[in-house]
Amino acid sequence: MINLWNLVILRPMLNGLLALASILPQEVEFGLAIIVLTIVVRVASTPLVLRQLKSTKAMQEMQPKIQELQKKYGKNKQKIQQEMMKVYKEAGVNPIGCMWPMLVQFPIWIALYQSIMKALATTPENLLGLAEHLYSSERIAQAIPVNSHFLWLDLGQPDRTLVLAILVGGTMWVQQKMTTAPSADPRQQSTSSTMLLMMPLMFGMFTMMFPSGLPLFWLVSNLIGISTQYFVTGGWGYLKRPAASSSTHSVPRKRK
Repeated sequence: MINLWNLVILRPMLNGLLALASILPQEVEFGLAIIVLTIVVRVASTPLVLRQLKSTKAMQEMQPKIQELQKKYGKNKQKIQQEMMKVYKEAGVNPIGCMWPMLVQFPIWIALYQSIMKALATTPENLLGLAEHLYSSERIAQAIPVNSHFLWLDLGQPDRTLVLAILVGGTMWVQQKMTTAPSADPRQQSTSSTMLLMMPLMFGMFTMMFPSGLPLFWLVSNLIGISTQYFVTGGWGYLKRPAASSSTHSVPRKRK
């Protein structure tokens, strides 16, 4: 199983990353290679992302009907499930339709992560492990060792300036906020609000722990995700601020 993973997914992505690095300017070769490969992977997975966004949007639009069913049938969970399946069927929505495109993408992200980490080999042991995955190509061999410096970053070391952590966490928050619909259920709303804060904070902490080549991939991926959601949904979604109450800006009438 491991050999199949290496042969079909990991090695092509790793060698593609190094081939890109070999044709880019030496000063920023590996950083640009990560950005270009991330864009290529995201573009290739666009059909899956679009399907996921449409399924998520359809599920959000059905929330009022589902809440009505919950109120109508109370604690009768079996009846609620039956009626919900009818609603899904009438709307042509698969309840797991918004999940499986994400699951399909996981192997791609794992392979990209492993490729970045292996290409940034700094010790003799890591270089020996990297050599086992390389194709016999003079161009790929010329890319090793890779230049790990990109902008202010050393891609083989965590970023201690907090700049990358703020960018990763901020873009992740924006991406989540665009698709997180407010809920009338206080418990569900509390859970959504917690996740909206916890995920960006968690990845911000990971950014300070992992070599910055991986957070660079997260940042570019988040930016592409935000752009995709913006153009698919036709705007900033639920990121928009609620309009100010008209009563707050009301002008008192003059007495006659």
